[in-house]
Amino acid sequence: MLYFYRGKNRHKGSDLENCPGSSGRHQLVPGRKDITATANRMPPLGLLSIAAYLERAGHAVSVVDCLGPDALSGADPNARRILGEAPELVGFSTTTAGFLDAYGIASRIKALSPDTPVIFGGVHVSALGGPLLHHFSAIDYLCMGEGERTLTDLAAGMPMETIAGLVWRDNGRAVTNPPREPIADLDSLPFPAYEKLTGFPKRYHLPLFSYVQAPGATMVTSRGCPYQCSYCDRSVFKRSFRYNSAAYVYTHMRYLRRRFGIRHLNIYDDLFTLNRRRIIELCDLLAARPLGIQFNCAVRAGHADDELLNLLKRAGCLMVSLGIETGDTDLMSVHKPGVHLEEVRDTVKRIQAAGLRAKGLFMMGLPGETEASIQKTSDLVLSLGLDDMNMSKFTPFHGAPVWRTIHEQGQLEEDWRRMNCLNFVFLPEAIESREVLDQLYNTHVKRFYSDPAWRRKIRRRTWEHRHSFWRLLRDLPSFLSAMRTFEPKNPYASAASLRLTVEWGEYRLF
Repeated sequence: MLYFYRGKNRHKGSDLENCPGSSGRHQLVPGRKDITATANRMPPLGLLSIAAYLERAGHAVSVVDCLGPDALSGADPNARRILGEAPELVGFSTTTAGFLDAYGIASRIKALSPDTPVIFGGVHVSALGGPLLHHFSAIDYLCMGEGERTLTDLAAGMPMETIAGLVWRDNGRAVTNPPREPIADLDSLPFPAYEKLTGFPKRYHLPLFSYVQAPGATMVTSRGCPYQCSYCDRSVFKRSFRYNSAAYVYTHMRYLRRRFGIRHLNIYDDLFTLNRRRIIELCDLLAARPLGIQFNCAVRAGHADDELLNLLKRAGCLMVSLGIETGDTDLMSVHKPGVHLEEVRDTVKRIQAAGLRAKGLFMMGLPGETEASIQKTSDLVLSLGLDDMNMSKFTPFHGAPVWRTIHEQGQLEEDWRRMNCLNFVFLPEAIESREVLDQLYNTHVKRFYSDPAWRRKIRRRTWEHRHSFWRLLRDLPSFLSAMRTFEPKNPYASAASLRLTVEWGEYRLF
């Protein structure tokens, strides 16, 4: 029996040397009501892929989603729940923000059952590697990079020194084995083990107003990205780019439709349309043999011609996202090289002309940010006529290119529990304080959701979004409470500010 647990993205901070155990469900944003699960609860696809791979190899696997509908609160209850199944190996997949929570549970497992081996993986682990074993004694192994084959070798009892991608202890010394080659043929992987999630799919839900049909789910059809944006942590997949074939993706979508009744998919590939031939083939399959599924995906500005967009529309695509990040050309050239604002404007127009919705993905607080550059981004957001947008709070991660010089470009509060794109842990040199940055964020994000043109779009789509409005009404007290904490001092008065809260659950850098 193997047991895998997803680390939380919660809590106030702690430093490397002082790692208290998890004491309960803490806050993504200190002092503010956490409505993440209400706004957007997504399956942990990485863990589910590893679980399916292990089961195919003959191992029994259980999965706990700590953000799932029946998640327990506190390190001790979670540790006892895990140990109650007498696991032979316990694995944690964590982000930077979730690492210390997961370690609190791991520490409690070791206190109750010292001989139970514990392995940690995920983007944070892959970025930092061996030093984590020195500072966190309750961890026995680290999985660097992709986990399917490394975990299977470990579960099979192979000698530790022979397992590529593994970091382990030898007489107290951290030993880092050679890296494992990426899985070349992603079609060789089984579908993620969705059935291991309590309440899937109805108790998991996509961001409000991002879908028309329900229930929904998420999918990833490729791994890696060949581009080098400054803020993206590529510790797991590096700069490789691999993808499932069109036939595999179609079969996967059909499986989700028939087995779980899925009617909408958010496809979270970094570059879904990079391989044009694959997307043409997939769109042709979906048009010729419709599955009754709509989907959202992302394209890169300047790489979405009319033919491709019309194919996506015919195949059932509802909304297309663009990573734009900033409206300042100087910041764009540093942090997202190869993307130009003229291409952004042209691509948004093409998307909407094809009958698709356009969503812009932005980031505030980048190194080099000023109040003037923030105003340029805000003006761009409003000028594009977007159907939706998401504004992340820039967070520097250890595996991102920007990390190498981050301490030279402003003030960093390296508080892992707050490093989740929902808090300003980094203060650019030209911004007076984090309080000022938060005020600018609240004002300019609310500016979009208070825009009369955007509100007219939402009103026209009221019936289409009835599932979202029902969720909103059902949990209205939580949304109202959360909304009040994001009011700027000089607010643009509008009930549309409710929409701001749904972005908390959708952050893209992990």
